[in-house]
This record gives sequence, C-alpha cells and structure tokens, in this order.
Amino acid sequence: MNRLAEKVAIVTGASPNIGGTLALGLAAEGARVLCTDLSPGVAQHCADKIVAEGGEAAAVAGDVTDPGHVDEAVGAALDRWGRIDVLVNNAVFFKQQGVLTMSYEDFRHQLDVIVGGSFLFTKAVAKAMIDTGTAGSIINVLSTAAWQGQPGNVGYSTGKSGLVNFTRSVAMELAEYGIRVNGFTPTATAPTDPVTRAKMDELLARPSPYRNEFAAQLPLSRLPTPADYVGAVIYLASEESAMVTGTNITVDGGATAKYWPWMPHPV
Repeated sequence: MNRLAEKVAIVTGASPNIGGTLALGLAAEGARVLCTDLSPGVAQHCADKIVAEGGEAAAVAGDVTDPGHVDEAVGAALDRWGRIDVLVNNAVFFKQQGVLTMSYEDFRHQLDVIVGGSFLFTKAVAKAMIDTGTAGSIINVLSTAAWQGQPGNVGYSTGKSGLVNFTRSVAMELAEYGIRVNGFTPTATAPTDPVTRAKMDELLARPSPYRNEFAAQLPLSRLPTPADYVGAVIYLASEESAMVTGTNITVDGGATAKYWPWMPHPV
C-alpha cells in the first residue's frame, strides 16, 4: 500500500520496540524515513531494516535534548529529500522511580528527554514545514501513564502528561499553516524484539512495592504488541486525518476506559 507515498518522516527513538516498529510501518506505506536514536547502532539498524525491506531510509544518531543534533537530523532529511511531512516524537528516557526515591537530576533529565526533546524537534520540523509550504503531521507518543496516576513512575508520568497539553497548544499555534499535531497513546506493550523483551522481563522481575497486573486488567485480555500501534499512527500521518488536530488516539486494549474496580479477568 502507498498511503504515505512520497512523504518524508522523522522518527525519534527508533529502537526495535515501538519507535522502530512505527518507522518500519511508515516506510511500508511509502514514506522515506529518517531514523534517530541516542545509540548510533540502534538508529542505523532501524534504517538498514527499512532498506532491506525495500524502503528508503537514513539514520542520524544523537541526543534529542541537544539542539545541534536536532538541526543535524532535520538538515539531513531536507538535504536528502527536500521536505519533511511527518514527525513522530517517540524518544524517551526510562527511570521508573517515585517522588520519594528519584533524584531531582534524574527527574529533570526525564522531562528534558520526553518534553524538551519533543519541543526541540517540533520547533525545528515545524519551521521546515512552514518554509517548504508543507501541511504536515506531528505525532507525539504519549502513554496511558499520561492519563492515570501510576505510583513509582513520577518522571515518566509527568513527562507524558505534559505532552498532552503540549500537543493541544502546538496544534492551535500551527493550525494556520495547515500543520496538524496529535497525540497517540499506547500502553504497556508486549515487545516482539528479543532484546527488548529481555529488558522488560528484567524490569518486571525487580522488587517493587507496587503490584501491577497488566494483562489481567485489560478488557481485551492481552497486552498490545508494537505492531498493534502502526495503523493508528499511519492514519494520523496520512491525508485521511486531514481534519484531525489537537486530539489523541488511544490503543490500549480498553485500559483507560475501564471502570477502576472492575476486574475483567481473573488474576
């Protein structure tokens, strides 16, 4: 299919889990994709995989909180393809701690990556879209933790919730240029990449005072995989959502809609 034919996309945080899967999904619909990540190997692996599957891609590694990296990535996309149509702000820094245990330095760094990185990339890409007369789409990856109070994860929850109103505010500001800005909310995800799965298993095995039964709480009974998210992001990136801005699409198996005491499945 070619719902994104000739479009150019930048995806930040292109790890094999959510970001990399979204990048591959965009490419499968015809987009040319610039993959960015803090790790040069991760960014290049994502681009190489797209090329191996018949798509067109490039990689630029760097820190999303570094304006120099942002300028390099945006410049690389413009130099190679002459335009940017889609930005997916997905980069994240994980540090699952609570207000009583997290250092202020780590809290600030987590907000810098989640909110600050989105600010820098959105600003640079929006300017490029305006300069080229491109009515593009900016997609901010949120989380169910943006909409609910998750104990022991204060930096992540605060950063992702900050993106909710960042999305609305920027959508209003950029509407006059035809640039749409929307949120996309995934939830706890079952990774299909073996390395990511091993990291998640290690994280879940760590002692925690907070009990989480993810799959047992979802009305649809299983955790989504990264592939479950591709359709929603393709829709937001495509012309099919030409009148959609300042809002959010949630793919969470019913997690945020569920009445809180209801137990849909036995634990």
